[in-house]
Amino acid sequence: MTISYAPLPWLRALDLDGYAIIPDLIDRLRTGELVTSVEAINDRTGVRARKSTTYAVRNLLSLVPAVKELASSPAIRAIVDPVLGPNARPVRGLLFDKSPDANWKVAWHQDLSIAVTKRVEIPGFGPWSEKAGVIHVQPPVSVLEKMVTVRLHLDDCLDDNGPLQVLPGSHRLGFISSEPIPRLRKQIAPVSCTVRAGGVVLMRPLILHASSTASTPSHRRVIHIEYASADALPAGLEWHVSDEIEVI
Repeated sequence: MTISYAPLPWLRALDLDGYAIIPDLIDRLRTGELVTSVEAINDRTGVRARKSTTYAVRNLLSLVPAVKELASSPAIRAIVDPVLGPNARPVRGLLFDKSPDANWKVAWHQDLSIAVTKRVEIPGFGPWSEKAGVIHVQPPVSVLEKMVTVRLHLDDCLDDNGPLQVLPGSHRLGFISSEPIPRLRKQIAPVSCTVRAGGVVLMRPLILHASSTASTPSHRRVIHIEYASADALPAGLEWHVSDEIEVI
């Protein structure tokens, strides 16, 4: 597959702003195949359903072989490797779908938890939790700074469909408690990350982000894959999917 973008602009945007939009990374045929694959997910651990609609899925890399293959595909590695190095690994996969039956909103937050195989008491790690049978923990900021998230859109996501909103540059502020968020929203103009199907939003976990309900709800399926540098975790802790994904 030919990648039709110059790497320097999006790398610079990711560094300065904490996010970058890369259009048309995956062609329409492959995007359609991924839609078929995620629609086939049944009611298993990690699947959340509202009415007859699946609106969120955890453990996506384990549940959907096509997503596991996507995570190590040349197109995705071409935007992950320049950021984290060739030994970076996909460490968590999620699916989000905002639809007429599941038209939800998300308040401003940072992505602060990671999925690991077991609980190990290490200074700086905590609190701990369990989600869909998988142990999660909040690591130090230094771990999150060695991560990047790929959000591949399977549907067009425009202003009327509750797109991801970000506060550019907020990833540079470290951990942000809830108290300063209203002030930061006044100081930093939020940006809506609109993107067509097959496009990607690349983002740092520490960037403040949110999404509103859709004014014209339709499917807004997003495959969310988190990657981490090979040396991100200290000895004793292991990523939940560290042995499930082959890096090629």
